[in-house]
Amino acid sequence: MDITSPGDLWDRVTGSQPDPASWLVLATAAVALAAVLWRPVWQVARNAVTIAHEGGHGLVALLTGRRLDGIRLHSDTSGLTVSRGKPTGAGMILTAAAGYTAPSLLGLGGAWLLAAGHITALLWGATGLLAVMLVMIRNAYGVLTVLVTGALFFCVSWLTGPDVQAVFAYGVVWFLLLGGVRPVFELQAKRRRYGRRGLPFGSGGTAAGGAPDSDADQLARLTHAPAAVWLFLFHTVTLCSLTGGGRWLLGL
Repeated sequence: MDITSPGDLWDRVTGSQPDPASWLVLATAAVALAAVLWRPVWQVARNAVTIAHEGGHGLVALLTGRRLDGIRLHSDTSGLTVSRGKPTGAGMILTAAAGYTAPSLLGLGGAWLLAAGHITALLWGATGLLAVMLVMIRNAYGVLTVLVTGALFFCVSWLTGPDVQAVFAYGVVWFLLLGGVRPVFELQAKRRRYGRRGLPFGSGGTAAGGAPDSDADQLARLTHAPAAVWLFLFHTVTLCSLTGGGRWLLGL
């Protein structure tokens, strides 16, 4: 990136970049879809969704006046966000509901930025969010994951040209939109398996691994609305975000 003054940097970040060719947008969508559907790749790529998931919990906890104690990211792509505050009420409900909706909503916001041509702004914004999140990570694997992800965004935004930035940015946004859908179906299937076995659900949490605890069950206890209602809400948000964000990315 050729930057000679702070003004040049500001213009670069806030300015707009040309849209990539339509075939390139479709190609990045195909690669992102393959990453979501192909299990060996998904098991690794899901870490990015977990970062967004736990970041969503943490951000909403702060916005609703709760105290964020820390975030942990684990090698099985599960995570845990711990906050303090009133154990019931709107703040706790919004915090619990933010996890499964965060990747898709971030993807929707990214699609809006890309539709406006703000590719560099998206990359720098993501780098900044990851830097802020790094402060709240409380385990080594989580620090490593966020550092590597943030370094990748920074290097692409600083060292590569417009074409590479566009491919990377579109790929990331497509992955968030598509990758935000799969965890909700995985949660639904997991709850069904445990229900058939007659196993009780725990006290709630954000784990994406084999534990029976889930955000939907925590929300059911907080609101007395069935977990199925919250699963429906998660499905609605993720699928609507994919539809709207996809239309923006495709220029429809």
